Amino acid sequence: FAKGARANNVPVIAVGIEGETSPEIEQYVEKLYWVGVAQIGKLIKIFKQEQVSRAVMAGGLTKTNMFSSWRNLRFLPDLRTINLWYKHVKRRDDHSLHEAVADELLKDGIELQSSTLYVPQLLAQKGILTKKQPTETEMEDIHFGWPIAKEIARLGIGQCIVIKEKVVLAVEALEGTDAAIRRGGNLGKGGIIVMKVSKHDFDARFDIPTVGLETIKTLQESSASVLALEADKTLILDVKETIEAADYARIAIVGL
Repeated sequence: FAKGARANNVPVIAVGIEGETSPEIEQYVEKLYWVGVAQIGKLIKIFKQEQVSRAVMAGGLTKTNMFSSWRNLRFLPDLRTINLWYKHVKRRDDHSLHEAVADELLKDGIELQSSTLYVPQLLAQKGILTKKQPTETEMEDIHFGWPIAKEIARLGIGQCIVIKEKVVLAVEALEGTDAAIRRGGNLGKGGIIVMKVSKHDFDARFDIPTVGLETIKTLQESSASVLALEADKTLILDVKETIEAADYARIAIVGL
C-alpha cells in the first residue's frame, strides 16, 4: 500500500503495531510511529498531531492475542481502548471490532478508507491464474465447497475452509488461515483444496481476504493442490511472485 501511495505522490504516515507490523515499512513512508495493539487513543493522538484525515488498515493481527493477559502485553491498553471495548463493542467478531474502530476514528475527523486504494492491481482476477490447471475432480470439490465457505463467512466464523473429496477437513476460526491449512493438510494427507472467500458484509475498508508467498509456502508444506479465491475481493500480495511460486509448487490458483 505504501509503495502504491508513493507512486501516486501521496505521503504516508505509518503507525505500526508492536510485535505485528514489519519494520520494513519504514523504507516506504515519511514517518513511522509505534503503538501497542490496544492503544487506540495514542493512535488517534498521532494522527491528529500529523494532521491526518484519511487512514487505511493494512496488514494483519494475530487474533489469538485477544486472549492474552494484559499483563503480558508490552503496552497496556489506554483508556480510550478500554472504553471502546467494554462500552461500544457489543459483538467480538472481526467486522464489529473493525467497525467500532472506524467509528472511533471518525469521531476525531479521521475517515477510514479502502485498503485497496492505490493497489487495485493486487485483487485476484476471475479464472485460472496459474499454468497448472485444476482437474475435473478438483473443480467438483471447489463447486461443492463454495457455498459452504460463503455460509461460514456469513456466520462470522472464518473465511477459509479445506476440502478433499467433498469432505470438509478444516474450518478457519480464530487461529487464522495458515493454521487451518496445516490442520486440513494433516487430515487430508495430500491433494487438499483450500478456499478463501470474503464475508457477506464485505467492506473494503478492512479485513479483506489476503494471500501471498507465505500462503503458498504453507500450502506446499500441507501438500495442497488448489487454492480457490473469491475474485475482485481477495488481495494477492506480491502477485507475480506468488503465482510463480504456486506454479513451481504445482498448485493451481483459481479466482471465482
